Amino acid sequence: MAKATAAVREKRFYLDVKWIIILAIVAFLVVFEVFPMLYLVYRAFMSEGSFSLEAFRRVYTYPINWSALKNTLITGGLSMIFGVMIAFPLAWLVGRTNLYGKKFFRTLFVMTYMVPPYVGAMAWLRLLNPSVGNLNVFLKNLFNLAENPFNIYSVGGLVWVLTSFYYPYAFITISRAMEKMDPSLEEASKISGASPLKTVMTVTLPMMAPSLVAAALLVFVSAASCYGIPSIIGAPGQVHTVTTRIIEFVNIGSQEGLTDATTLAVFLMVVANLVLYVSTFVVGKKQYITVSGKSTRPNIVDLGKWRLPVTLLVVLFAIIVVVIPFATVALTSFTVNMGKPLLSFENGKLITDNFTLKFWERIATRKAILSSAKNSLVFAVLAATIGILISCVMSYLLQRTNVRGKSIPDFLITVGSGTPSVVIALALIMTMSGRFGINIYNTMWIMIIAYLIKYLLMGMRTVVSAMSQIHPSLEEASLISGGSWLRSFKDVTIPLIAPSVVAGWFLIFMPCFYELTMSTLLYSTDTKTLGYELFTYQTYHSQQTAAALATAILVLVVLANWLLNKLTKGEFSI
Repeated sequence: MAKATAAVREKRFYLDVKWIIILAIVAFLVVFEVFPMLYLVYRAFMSEGSFSLEAFRRVYTYPINWSALKNTLITGGLSMIFGVMIAFPLAWLVGRTNLYGKKFFRTLFVMTYMVPPYVGAMAWLRLLNPSVGNLNVFLKNLFNLAENPFNIYSVGGLVWVLTSFYYPYAFITISRAMEKMDPSLEEASKISGASPLKTVMTVTLPMMAPSLVAAALLVFVSAASCYGIPSIIGAPGQVHTVTTRIIEFVNIGSQEGLTDATTLAVFLMVVANLVLYVSTFVVGKKQYITVSGKSTRPNIVDLGKWRLPVTLLVVLFAIIVVVIPFATVALTSFTVNMGKPLLSFENGKLITDNFTLKFWERIATRKAILSSAKNSLVFAVLAATIGILISCVMSYLLQRTNVRGKSIPDFLITVGSGTPSVVIALALIMTMSGRFGINIYNTMWIMIIAYLIKYLLMGMRTVVSAMSQIHPSLEEASLISGGSWLRSFKDVTIPLIAPSVVAGWFLIFMPCFYELTMSTLLYSTDTKTLGYELFTYQTYHSQQTAAALATAILVLVVLANWLLNKLTKGEFSI
């Protein structure tokens, strides 16, 4: 009887270590994500000390704010439409046809996904500046026009740059769905005598509808919550968006400015979470069964006589959208006078007076830039390392256990990823400055936490996908042999999913390394980052220096892609 009582007592006070880990992750997310977001909403409605809509009334009586709301919805909506219109045919051509150079094009199109969007804004600013844009001047002279044909400082210019840098989000989403689609459905259409185009329109497109909607929503919320592109392209032309207005209000420094920023942030947060809800719980539940028990190797459509023309068309698209902008940024970094060509010929001689390396020397020697680069590297490494550890543990809990509550941190991580960067930063500023017992403002930790909230999902989804392909019997054998679940996880599971762990680490590291929006709001004198430094040089100091920094980041992305490919033996690349 005594032994039984002791056993019951021991069982009563036994706490599974899995619960401790779940509670720790949930506690972190509640303190640094849920509470700040809820306080942001509370502050917007309680700005007068009691429930009041005065802040909303004041903010939305400003015509410039209404214009910002309208511009945000218009640019986000048009970028969504054009992004999917570009991404679907590209994904189909690269994944389902015998297009020449498919692997190269896939890498090229996905690469822009990992390049800072504000680098694209810098490039198109040089190309389509209404007065001295290189492409504008070229087209004007070519067609003998009275004035330059394009004005980048417009809603149309903003939509173009947003589309060119956010269509890869849709391309990746649609490509993955196409790879998993049951090919027998298209085979049946082909056997029935349908042409490849008709099969795409009547079978592939309808089957892909949920994925297309999910991709469209992802592009919309990404474009609507972007700050870098609107600040560089839109602000000079008085095309304001919600994100640029939020940061303008924060920079005012007054209590009223912070309240106004909070009110606009609530609008952006509501829009983002509505999109997340529709994408996850409405569209997600309508996914068609496109993976059967048999082989899902996709059919390769023979383009026939159209193979070469279509390939040339894709090459032209790649040159315009990817090659020319990146090349423009690189060439600008070597230019003394941006109003003159880098190299020219005079009397049969090559003139190099406009070529210089001083801007590269500047970024390699200037103390402020080197300090910011060091900060970016340290912050990104810490965020990626902490993030991948959380990702591995969460992946194990989601895939290998039936512990109650495991979906809670997964849901919170998903919500954090879908929350606009400017909202995350503003919420942390308001709650982590000592008012509620935690003061990490003006420290590196507030930036690392912000990065984790925003980018943790990128690593976790990669590791979860890999772990779902590892049979549980391998871990069960370790447990039967007497190993604890933690040791089995460390000695058996981790080595098997190592390539995905490396890929997940890089997927968190890269956006943290060049992040701009949150860094702009959270930086201090000692925590300036490379993204902030680049933005400052582009906006206030030297566009050539900014171009050199941007080019260095581009080179880093290419090298990271090469290194990731080597480390994972070709299984993963950015």
